[in-house]
Amino acid sequence: MTVETGLPAPDFLLPDDQGGMLSLKPFQGQPVILYFYPKDDTPGCAKEACAFQDTMPDFSQSGAKIIGVSRDSAERHKKFKAKYGLDFPLIVDSEATLCQAYGVWKEKTLYGKTSLGIERSTFLIDAKGVVRRIWRKVKVDGHAAEVLAALGKL
Repeated sequence: MTVETGLPAPDFLLPDDQGGMLSLKPFQGQPVILYFYPKDDTPGCAKEACAFQDTMPDFSQSGAKIIGVSRDSAERHKKFKAKYGLDFPLIVDSEATLCQAYGVWKEKTLYGKTSLGIERSTFLIDAKGVVRRIWRKVKVDGHAAEVLAALGKL
């Protein structure tokens, strides 16, 4: 399955940082920013999460919900959220099933070594559950503002 703009967003049911289970269903009727990041508490991932947190009032004003996804455990997510004061859910995708469903589980090369990992990506899902915008290979600087601007055009 390929995630494309104009098509329904793949739903899921996965653990979150609070020990519960999270899916897109509870957010029907409101836009969702679903963003995938490689690893908790790394410089780029912390910067991206903080940028989303800093613009949270603007996203909330639009009725949008932000959800982060990585393969980290619920415990790591809790520590990451506490350290940076994050106030949005983080999904535990330990088996990379959601990453694969959204096409962000990619082969990466670092220092000549190839491995599989998350390609930093964001999906803007409208209130009806349709993917309206996709950002792949995200550059963190200015990204949250760009997502907010796209949200304003829904």
